[in-house]
Formats: sequence, structure tokens, C-alpha cells
Amino acid sequence: MQRLRLQYAKRGRMRFSSTRDFQRALERAVRRSGLPVAFSSGFHPHPRISYANAAPTGTASEAEYVEIALVERVDPQAVRDALDTALPHGLDVIRVVEAGPGSLADPLEASVWRVEFRATDGDGPEAGEPLERLRAARAEFLGLDAAEVTRTVKGKPRTFDTRGALVRLDVTGPAAPEPDSAGAPTAPDGASTRPGATCAILHMVVRHTTPAVRPDDILTALRTYAGLDLVATPLVTRLAQGRLTADATVVDPLAAPE
Repeated sequence: MQRLRLQYAKRGRMRFSSTRDFQRALERAVRRSGLPVAFSSGFHPHPRISYANAAPTGTASEAEYVEIALVERVDPQAVRDALDTALPHGLDVIRVVEAGPGSLADPLEASVWRVEFRATDGDGPEAGEPLERLRAARAEFLGLDAAEVTRTVKGKPRTFDTRGALVRLDVTGPAAPEPDSAGAPTAPDGASTRPGATCAILHMVVRHTTPAVRPDDILTALRTYAGLDLVATPLVTRLAQGRLTADATVVDPLAAPE
């Protein structure tokens, strides 16, 4: 009867929740809310909920997407309010809209990522201000034709090219305005769990590939191919997902077609 698409965020400590953790939380929230969710047929029916391109565990996100099929028509705003109330704090439903044609994954062609670095104490080469080192590593990395890394995917080592998946890479200081990215929402206040500690930011636009190239893969390539020596773990946040345009911007996948 009705298909709804949800945009939700993983904030604060909830960035450490896995995809399966969220699936369980959402199914519980659907039951608590009394939504007339549709179920699959067969001996083991399950709620007809579709997930697409979830962010890796440990990364925050402002742009995760889910599709839910219902057997009755319900006001999308009422669904947003009910699910947002029923979900744990930090798993926040941003909006709910009627699903358009095609599958949930069709418009999710690329992601915008924000990677926040902090200064570290000590006397080693990784200590102090990372801004200039990030700029140098960026320039060297963008000059490469390929930058392969290897990661275990489903128990098997897979090698893939991070340079080919990277569409755009910018470096800014914490007070600088973010690069223009149509359709990319601004990171919310409080997105950083350690306010005031940020000293450099990488902004990435990464094309979705199979297997997916993740921000940590690009950081691995920056260390391997561009000599980036930062050791402090950065805070990674996905700001947007959507269709990739010719000018390397990402278009809101839930926006009504023009």
C-alpha cells in the first residue's frame, strides 16, 4: 500500500553501533510504534524493511537511508515522530518521505565524508599541528594515477584502487568554511565528541564502488603512498549520500525530481 524512505543519523556513541544493531533497534521501534508494517511471505516472515549502503561501524553519519513497506497509508511526519521517539538517543530520524520509483540504492552513487583530526601531545613526528602535513599528503595523493590498498572483505583479502574512487579531496582548518557541496547538509552542532580539539579537517567525496572504498581505506592510502604520519584516530562523519554530478557534488536522494 505504501513505501516510505527514512533518512536517519548515527550520532555520539551510537556511531559504534553496527548495521545489525540498528536493524534490531528499528524493528523494535516499529513494533513499539504500532506501524502497520508489511511482512514477507513464507515460513519465516520478516518486516519488509530495506537497507542500503550503511556507514562502517565507528563512523558517525547524517545520511543513512532505510525503506519501509506498510500495508496501510500513514502520514510520513507521524511515522518520523513515532520512530524518532522509539529509537535510542543518537539514532535520530531526520525525515520520512514517500518512496519514488526504483530501488532505495539507485540514487546512492557517492558519499560526502568529513574527517576531523586533532593535535597530539609529545615530541614525535606525529605530534602537534597536522594541517600542513595533511595538505602536503593531499597534493601528493592527488598526483597519483592509482593507490591500491588491501582489506579483508567477507573473510577474503581484496585489493582495490582508492584513488579511482576518490572524486574530491579538500583540507581545511576548523574555522574555515566547508567546501560547497550541493545537497550535503551541514554537520550538526555537537557532531564532534571533543569540541575545541579539532585542528584539521579532510573533506572527501567518494564514489560508491564494489567493494566499497571507505574513509579508513583512503587514510591507509594516504599513509602508504603520501607519507601521512598522523597516528591519532580521527572522527569520521558521513554528511551526505546521493547522486554524483559532473561537478563532484552530491544530490539529495530524497528530493523531489525537478
